[in-house]
Amino acid sequence: MTYHTSRRRLLGFASTIAMTGALIAGAYSKASTLPAGQLGADTPSFAPVHRGEPAGRRTFWSHLQLQPADAWSRLRESFQWQGQWQHGAGQARVQHWIDEYSAKPHNVAEIAERARPWLAWILERVEERGLPGELALVPFVESSFDPTARSHFGAAGLWQIMPRTGDALGLNRSRSWDGRLDVVRSTDAALDYIEYQAKQWYQGDIELSLAAYNAGAGTVNRAKRRALARGHRGSYWDLDLPRETMDYIPKLLAISAIIGDPERYGVTLPEIEGSPAFERVPVTRTVRLGEAARLAGVPTGQLAALNPGLRGDIARPGQVRELLVPAEGAEPLLAALDRPTPAGSEVHVVQRGDTLSAIASEHAVAVADLARWNGLDSPNALQPGQQLTLSGR
Repeated sequence: MTYHTSRRRLLGFASTIAMTGALIAGAYSKASTLPAGQLGADTPSFAPVHRGEPAGRRTFWSHLQLQPADAWSRLRESFQWQGQWQHGAGQARVQHWIDEYSAKPHNVAEIAERARPWLAWILERVEERGLPGELALVPFVESSFDPTARSHFGAAGLWQIMPRTGDALGLNRSRSWDGRLDVVRSTDAALDYIEYQAKQWYQGDIELSLAAYNAGAGTVNRAKRRALARGHRGSYWDLDLPRETMDYIPKLLAISAIIGDPERYGVTLPEIEGSPAFERVPVTRTVRLGEAARLAGVPTGQLAALNPGLRGDIARPGQVRELLVPAEGAEPLLAALDRPTPAGSEVHVVQRGDTLSAIASEHAVAVADLARWNGLDSPNALQPGQQLTLSGR
């Protein structure tokens, strides 16, 4: 069986050449973070903001009226591949993984809980592209929905994107940021990658593109040529691929089948709302994560968990575009960040672990000046909550 994307997007010539070169170069290096069987064994000034979108795009209430109440119902309605594998070449391979996963239903439930912040948003992106809803569960197979996951091959994030592939897809990496861990940008990049490969190499066949996502286009293309030489159609199910890739789509179809009928398999899924759990607030000034959390009225740990791409506790404009914030905290944070600071009156509120040199570096002032302006005799005398003026006026 062969599945094709209904979405045909035109890529510019220059970007096509750049991406093609990068993807072919990385064709042999991509590997999933999970060994086969691990899941079964262990496992931005703006108008009112809309959940999961940059502020001002849509209102929450108008969006809510268009969406079912929970993410799982939406996901099931978007499935396109269920039932078609049950009598085809992949039936035994998919059933094997259904048996593996359903043998330990608590593992499935645990990973489903980990998907809570991300599932509805990812599903929206999949639906917008007209892709099978099953693709929203690729992070289940790739990373067990852990946005901080890293493999020993160098892949990272929910979608387990390799460094060179991430570079080709515009997922910037720096001392302050790793775009592969940014769930918003990595999701769009991964879906771009899957659609691009389907169009470039496989006449829109998403199954073959998913195989290439796992093993690399070079590996899949060679296997397809061998299958065609043997008289086969060259679909995914005809190919002789590395073991992990042979299991890749069966795993995805198996977990989709279980999500489609959890009671049958003894799995209890957590309740997850059908609209995204977060909103996107632009970083318009330098802000520490602790300060942002306080302004939003949410725990610092919760804010950090929504922003795994941030490699420290400081978000600076130009380095970090936006922060993902729990829906209820977005408007107060947006208002605070947009509030102008009177000239000469900027202050820094000392956080636990701050040092005078780090504060000076953050605000581009000299350490000696910062100490003099604040009457500090000892650089080690800082106390959490202490306010430091950042100018001599």
